Amino acid sequence: MSVTIYHNPRCSKSRQGLKLLQENGVEPNVVEYLKTPPDAKTLADILDKLGMEPRDLMRKKEAEYKANGLQDESLSKKELIEAMVKFPKLIERPVVVSGGKVAIGRPPENILNII
Repeated sequence: MSVTIYHNPRCSKSRQGLKLLQENGVEPNVVEYLKTPPDAKTLADILDKLGMEPRDLMRKKEAEYKANGLQDESLSKKELIEAMVKFPKLIERPVVVSGGKVAIGRPPENILNII
């Protein structure tokens, strides 16, 4: 089973999520998404699997959210996903993909539901 974690090593929840995977015998593919952001298709797939809208996966307190007018309700799903690709700091973390399942590691124990 292939497991990928979209990881930010500076984030305590992301570090806890990675540690939890490793403690459960999973060596995931680690994607430091601030350096290598997922593309729009990957983000759309993640959102579909989570049953979420783009804003549900966005960190709304980040400066980039307000500075780019992303609170504008008229923005389309596509526009919001493109903003997350352009400003990956907006993506909630960590996101773990295991097979056809996805979990957001907030709290980190959520990850255990998909491995």
